Amino acid sequence: MSFFKSEAFEALKGTVVEFGMTVLLVIILLIVGLRVIKSIVKKVHNIMEKRGIDKTVVKFGESLTNIVLKVVLLAVIAGTLGIKETSFVALLGALGFAVGMALQGSLANFAAGIILLILRPIKIGDFVEIAGMTGSVSLIQVFSTELKTPDNKTIIIPNGNIIGSNIINYSSEATRRVDFTFGVDYSADIKKVKEVLYDVVSSHKLVLKDPDVFVGLIELGDSSINFVVRAWVNATDYWTVYFEVMEATKERLDAENIGIPYPHVQVVND
Repeated sequence: MSFFKSEAFEALKGTVVEFGMTVLLVIILLIVGLRVIKSIVKKVHNIMEKRGIDKTVVKFGESLTNIVLKVVLLAVIAGTLGIKETSFVALLGALGFAVGMALQGSLANFAAGIILLILRPIKIGDFVEIAGMTGSVSLIQVFSTELKTPDNKTIIIPNGNIIGSNIINYSSEATRRVDFTFGVDYSADIKKVKEVLYDVVSSHKLVLKDPDVFVGLIELGDSSINFVVRAWVNATDYWTVYFEVMEATKERLDAENIGIPYPHVQVVND
């Protein structure tokens, strides 16, 4: 009896056909599944964007949705191939453990990135001081955050370092206080100096009227009487007010003949 007419051949043919159908089904599931995932991720993006959610959160949401759905698709394909759920879960657990051991630092930064997205101590556009670095937040990613310095340098800080350090956010409040210290000669009239300083600062167009400008004598120095001036401004106007007030004060003190002491070096010739 010919092999091709035997029961063994019929069994083999049935197995091959069954395997072929399974492979075809897996391919169809993969193609359709990836397209469905792409569509869902796009819808998630559109929904989050329409609700005005921060771009960083939108990107993170897209990435997380994509990963979760692909894991689900992989589980469905594994089931189609006859792999038991318990075996699949065990395989994922072992793989996750191995990857976790190899990427401990990255996972810590990932976890820190999630904390940043949830607690929102900083956001894009904020002027901050983090881990000894100062700049404007230009990008918050899952693993790291980028700062732009005033001289246009890019600083990349791992998110784990951000969570583990002090964060000074200069933009979290709508207003900020600008502090000045001015020293004048001991011969100057205290009352007049206070009037001049108050007039210069309070007359600046960007200085807020409430709270009012404060001027006080803070120190009797070795060679000068030092006054402190405190004014409130909108956070975005801080440096504009600082530089312009410093210049205007020098000009006004000169006009009022109020001396500003400075170190003198006396050279004695033998």
